[in-house]
Amino acid sequence: MKTRIALAVALAVAACTALAQDTSVLRPPKGAKVAIIAFEDLQCPDCADAEPLLQEAAAKYNVAIVRHDFPLYQHAWAFEAHVFAAYLDTRSPALGEEFRRWVYENQKSINRANLRGMAERFADEHKITLPEKLDPTGKLAARVQADYQLGQELNIQHTPTLYVVSETQRSEPFIEGADRGQLFEVIEQMKKHAESAPPKPAPKPSAKKSN
Repeated sequence: MKTRIALAVALAVAACTALAQDTSVLRPPKGAKVAIIAFEDLQCPDCADAEPLLQEAAAKYNVAIVRHDFPLYQHAWAFEAHVFAAYLDTRSPALGEEFRRWVYENQKSINRANLRGMAERFADEHKITLPEKLDPTGKLAARVQADYQLGQELNIQHTPTLYVVSETQRSEPFIEGADRGQLFEVIEQMKKHAESAPPKPAPKPSAKKSN
């Protein structure tokens, strides 16, 4: 009981702290009450290590994972890998998601020189062809950069950085190594709070103008 009370207090404090840091932009996707927000780097070994935990949490609690690209400057092929993922997102969000998991599984075999070939291997396995010029307008790179800029505004310095969020609450960030038990407890408490919250009132219809 004391643990649950302490956790509830921590969530409330975290929510206030998060609001002070302007993390209100971190929200579940439409139709979801709770989500895990992950700022990650596809070349980061800690991100690869955390991926099974994210998948376990998402399956156990039926919560969405919202990924934000945060390629670290010291990683030689991370940015380009995120651009490949962004391209595959345009083909299918599920395909982009699968590519990210595939990169983590094959991370130790990828380097800057073979990244394109590895991405083409993934594409071939899924019966698609990567265009010779993946991002001719720079739109995909701009999308990755926008995610990175968001992370900078939130003062994110490490990957992975995870948040558990609802429409009204944001947990304190889990930085790099997330404790499984603590992460699961926070998700459980966040879900209970979100499910017990009263539904938002429907917007009032606008008054009709008389002729």
